[in-house]
Amino acid sequence: MAEMTLPELMAAMPTAFVPEKAKGVDAVFQFSATGEGAGDWAVAIRNGTCTVTPGVADKPTVTFRIDGKDLLGMLTGKLNGMSLFMQGRLKIQGDLGLASRFAGFFVR
Repeated sequence: MAEMTLPELMAAMPTAFVPEKAKGVDAVFQFSATGEGAGDWAVAIRNGTCTVTPGVADKPTVTFRIDGKDLLGMLTGKLNGMSLFMQGRLKIQGDLGLASRFAGFFVR
């Protein structure tokens, strides 16, 4: 089976969302990917739902800036987000505590 592309993975994100793990969260996570698989996606988590919209959100709670290949690896669990951050390959703006919880809102 072929690996998913970044746009495919982002579009499928709502199906992997676990509402119980995101109770009380009302936030918009902006993903800005560069290089291979470049693109922008806004992931809104609120009221027990997850929606993904291509493009840039007006006022995101958290913004992740990362290479597309690294983002794909991070979202599939092949790369560790904290390691990418420490290496300077992942830039985060906004609520760092909420950013660190993001992966926990989904089944892998």
